[in-house]
Formats: sequence, C-alpha cells, structure tokens
Amino acid sequence: MPCSYAISGGIPVVPRNSLNRQILGLAVPAIVANITTPLLSLVDVAIVGRLGSAAYLGAIAVGGTMFNLLYWLFGFLRTGTSGLTAQAEGRQDAAGTSMTLCRSIALAIGFGTALVALHMPLGRLLLEGIGPDADTAPMAWRYFTILIWGAPASLGAFALTGWFIGRQDTRATMWISLLINVVNIGSSLILVWMLGWKIEGVATGTLIAQWVGFAIALIYARVRYRVTVPRADAIFRGNELRRFFSINADIFLRTLCLIAVTLWFTHAGAAQGSVMLAVNTLLMQFFTLFSYFMDGFAFAAEALCGKAQGASDITLLRRTIRALMRFGAAMAVIFTALYFIGGEWFLGVLTTDDAVIAAASDYRLWAVAVPFAGFMAFTWDGILIGTTRTRLMLASIAVGTGAFFLIRFLLAPTLANHSLWLAFLVYLLTRSLMPGKFFWASSNK
Repeated sequence: MPCSYAISGGIPVVPRNSLNRQILGLAVPAIVANITTPLLSLVDVAIVGRLGSAAYLGAIAVGGTMFNLLYWLFGFLRTGTSGLTAQAEGRQDAAGTSMTLCRSIALAIGFGTALVALHMPLGRLLLEGIGPDADTAPMAWRYFTILIWGAPASLGAFALTGWFIGRQDTRATMWISLLINVVNIGSSLILVWMLGWKIEGVATGTLIAQWVGFAIALIYARVRYRVTVPRADAIFRGNELRRFFSINADIFLRTLCLIAVTLWFTHAGAAQGSVMLAVNTLLMQFFTLFSYFMDGFAFAAEALCGKAQGASDITLLRRTIRALMRFGAAMAVIFTALYFIGGEWFLGVLTTDDAVIAAASDYRLWAVAVPFAGFMAFTWDGILIGTTRTRLMLASIAVGTGAFFLIRFLLAPTLANHSLWLAFLVYLLTRSLMPGKFFWASSNK
C-alpha cells in the first residue's frame, strides 16, 4: 500500500496515520475472508437440511469435524509461509518470496497427496473416534471419501493464503474466499437439486469449489507477482528446508496445544450433560466471533512485523507493535461492551431453548471477559509468526495449556463449570502476557 515517509536523522519514519491505514487495509479484508470462510460448511448444512433426514445434517457435522481435525494439523503451511514471505519482502528479495511460495506449495501437495493415499485408515480412525450413530456413519463416510480428494487443493490454499498475507495482499484472500463460496453454492445446488446426488452432491460441490479456488489463487499469484519456479534441488535445499521445518515444527506443536484445549473444553462440557454442553458451545461463539476480527489484525501483524524484521528496522517494528496493540485494545473494548449489553439477545439469536438460555446466564460474564483476556494473545501470535520467533509462541501456549489443565483439575470439584471458564481465561491471559516480556528482552540484546 503506498504511503508517504518523513525523514528523521536520515531514517525513514512511517507517519502514525499511514501506519494505521496499512493495518486497517490488511485487517479489514482478512476479517471479511474470515467471516465468509465458515460459509462453506454453512452452505452444506443449509442444503442437506432440506433433504428430509436429520442423518444428513449429522453426516455433514461429523464429516466437517473429521476434516477440521486433519487440516488443523497442517495450519503451519499458512502461518510459516506468511512470516518467511513478509521477511523476504522486507529484504526486497523477490527470489526469496518466490522460493517460499514454491516450497510451501510443494510440501502442501505432498502432504495432501499423502492424506489421499492414507484416507481409508485415517478416515476409519477418525470416524470411530467421533462415534456417530448407525444412520449417520455411512453418510459421513461417503462425504469424507469424496471430499478427501480436495486435500492437495485445501493445503495448497493454506500456503497461498499465507503467501498473500506476507505480500500484504489480504484483498486477494478475501476475493478468492468469496469466489469459492459462489462456486460451492452453485455447484452444490445443481448437483443436489437438479441431479439428485444428495450427500454426494454436497461433497462434490465443495470439492469443485476447493480446486477452483486453488487454481484461481495459483493463476493470480503467477500473473500478479510474476512468480518464478526454481529448480527442484533449490526448493529442497538442505539449510533452507531445515529452517522452514524448524519454524513449522514450533507452529505444529502449538497447534496440538490449541487442539488439546479445544477438545478438552468440549469434552468437559459434554461430561456435565447435554444442557451444559449446549451452554458452553453457545458461549464459545462469543470467543469465535471475536477471534474472526482479531485474526484479521493478527494477519496484519504477520505482514507488517515480518517486513520490518526483514528490513532490520527495529524502530518501525516497535511502532507497528504499539499500533497493533492499540487496535487490539479498541476491539476488546467494543466487543466487551457489545457482549455485556447485548449478550442475552445474542444467545436468543443462537437458540430458542429457554432452559439453555437460563443456564447460560450464570456463565455469561466469563464469556464477556474473553476479549480483554485474549486480545493480546491474538496480536502476539501475529507478531511472533511474522518475526519467526515461533519458539517463544510455542513456549507461551505450552505454559498456558499447562495452566488450563491444572486449574481445571484442581478446581473442578468445587467450582464445576466455572472452573472450566476460569481455566480458559488463564490460558488466554498467559498467552497474552508471557510473550511481551521475553520478546522485548530478546530484542534488546
């Protein structure tokens, strides 16, 4: 994004207004893309919800969970790519940005192909772990065995998304996300309602959308940025590949911590009965909605902090971090006020079950506290990914995860479900407060 520069002592200084515009210019399209991404599953649900059997809805839910568990493990293809790309941008290293993209896509296609090859045992393992009923399981299996053929495209899209973020082009991710949803809606409607394919039509429609989105993103990257494809031996060169995997190993382990907390949160709610499971699921939507917005600013942090790091401009890096924290604090204030004032209304939009709404009122203030507990966690994640200080990010979430389980197990007998929410807030606060101290300490060395 073009901006003007002032000169102070021979050093370019980005004016505050210009820096704020850059942050918003990256964050807003990313937020739109984040909000539209869940539409892929919502479209599937809306279509099968009119097929006349609850088993279809169950199959979509089970199939979606299976893919979430698989693909979440490969999220490092996005996050690792964005930081390395942003730093190459800061160094004005065009060959380096192309190399990062080609390496990430090669790995994504390799991992995706492996998932396709192993989908029978993996799918059976996941299906048995989730344990759907006898009516739902066969449909979920058909959904999975069709959509798994989109694994190379889905993982390739992770790599491309991270690369576009690193290139400060979140508009590309927004428009491609919207295109995928349009293709998904159109193809699924044709296959289900015109050809009568039912669950197979929904899966195939989503599969088509995934491959179309991946192809369009590849073409855009090639044409817009003139990406050059290096030789295979350069892509898999030892030192650079080891650094790539070192960064991504930290992100992978961080993802395992995220999964552990998320799954245990759901498990602990389910163990308290269906009403408490519903309460926690509904209140967690407060966190999910907030995360869509904060992830947009985290993506901006990846791009801008990575570029400042690549340019070795510590002054700009510090100013960017302060600006990002101001935006995060503002979002926390806005969402806290919205949740405090309109929380009951929001719950009423999500469910008409009066018993669940009444039970949720006892825990609503925990969800209201989430924005202030978590806004710095999202921001620091973006900063640490952009500056490729992923070991610090892993350390903070590991400590936070340990605190989560410790508090939950120690206080569950006396505080019941309140202990779960207290543990979750401490987990977020640890991720919010721990990185700052160690980041600045290492920066001053």
